[in-house]
Amino acid sequence: MHKMKKALTLFIVCIALSVLSAPQAFSQFKELRILHVNDFHGFATGRKIIGSDETRGGASSLAWLVDTLRKEKPTLLLAAGDMIQGSSFANLFKGKPVIEIMNRMGFDAMCTGNHEFDYGQDVLKERINEAAFPILGANVKGMPELKSYVIKELEGLKVAIIGVVTDDTPIVTDPRNVEGLTFLSPAAAVEEYIEKLRDSVNIIIVLSHLGYNADMLLASRVKGIDIIVGGHSHTRTIQHMLIGNTILVHAWEHGKVLGVLDVVVKSGKIVEAKSRLEEIVPSRMKKQEEVEQIVKRYAQQVDALMGMTIGEALVDLDGENARTKETNLGNLVADIMRQQSGSHIALINGGAIRTSIGKGAITLNDIYSALPFDNYIVAMKLTGREIREALEHGVSGIEQKEGRFLQVSGLSFTYDPGMPQGSRVMDVFVDGAKIDINGTYTVCTNDFLAAGGDGYRVFREVLKESRNFSITGDTIRSDKVTYNDSGRSLKDVVVDYIKEKKSISASVEGRIKEVRCDEGVCKLPKRPSASRYDR
Repeated sequence: MHKMKKALTLFIVCIALSVLSAPQAFSQFKELRILHVNDFHGFATGRKIIGSDETRGGASSLAWLVDTLRKEKPTLLLAAGDMIQGSSFANLFKGKPVIEIMNRMGFDAMCTGNHEFDYGQDVLKERINEAAFPILGANVKGMPELKSYVIKELEGLKVAIIGVVTDDTPIVTDPRNVEGLTFLSPAAAVEEYIEKLRDSVNIIIVLSHLGYNADMLLASRVKGIDIIVGGHSHTRTIQHMLIGNTILVHAWEHGKVLGVLDVVVKSGKIVEAKSRLEEIVPSRMKKQEEVEQIVKRYAQQVDALMGMTIGEALVDLDGENARTKETNLGNLVADIMRQQSGSHIALINGGAIRTSIGKGAITLNDIYSALPFDNYIVAMKLTGREIREALEHGVSGIEQKEGRFLQVSGLSFTYDPGMPQGSRVMDVFVDGAKIDINGTYTVCTNDFLAAGGDGYRVFREVLKESRNFSITGDTIRSDKVTYNDSGRSLKDVVVDYIKEKKSISASVEGRIKEVRCDEGVCKLPKRPSASRYDR
């Protein structure tokens, strides 16, 4: 009898412990607020959007709004990648000031974006060590400093946050920055950790740097994700998307908005969700003083180095649409590259051009923000067939606004986005004549594409098949190379050009035309009237 009582007591204790360790199935309603940003790219001081005189963004106004909204209910503050690279404010200090700001704002977690790797692995590890919050990368193997997930508890509600980054990272950053790392399938990584965590938490959030379309696919294929907080595609989601039982949100770019997602949880399930984007307009908002002091301290150093006026823009120079169509800033940069290298043709990926430049005085900072990467010009000999292959690759990701979309100089072409990938380019002209498929042309690009970045295998294969091919440090060598100045960055070439010309103007000239073809007849599509900066 004594043994039976003892066994019964032990059984009851075990049951009690299991109940205490399991996630609570709340019968009452629990509220949770998720504040989120993505693709900040170091734009801590805010900037004017072309077509508006009002400054948007700014870390101190963003921080003030975060502090205000946090007071209302239990809150998580999350960042969906590409935070520490992009603007001069970030790049001059290799992302350090952004981490300082994020620490002061009290971020709960961040997933790595592809551009977090742009300074190299050693610098990324330094930034991870400085962060007072976990930086996540569940599908990245070879860098243990990146955590796979974190569990946060708010008023008894257990929330797991799993972080993933695009497995295209090795081709959308310089491949040399990710040597030794393996980028696994994000979906497989998420499935693995959902299986591990589901029984011990109430809510599972995937913090994703995959892009909006890839996030929709992830939500439809992987069960058990309650919320996806995403980035990478710079998508402005006015309202959340519901895919099955998964809520999906993105918050545009550059800290111009703060994403707000409010959910109500009952019995371990989300029963209600409301979302919005709060615009960050400093003229209408207060500033968080401690963040403002961090911004001022670094901004003064940036201004001292980069505030010098180098010329004047006679028109607005559009770089924001360089991933989807011909832009005047894309034409200007490509023209400068072609002139500098003495090439027939220039091709530059739209993703290399990150911001627009407004009409008026052009500062060094404007150029370094528009062209933030340390790329240099490489020119090589290509056949007409190889040029056409490059153009095909450039328009193969137009639907997702991929950075591989090309801005061009020295040629013009038409393409039909309704055709299958690899068969979209229609006509290509060089100096007004149809391109000779078997002819040879000198083509300049940047070293990122020449090394195979953005999936441009054609450049790397041409160089590899030539004699004396090598990549040593930052220098590409090959008998096919006709110009290669690794000691002078593209942005410095552009700066010197503007200093010489003083006044700059550029226009869209019809170098790239979208057409719709039916039974061999191609026509320009009719477009509805819309702002040229609509996304």
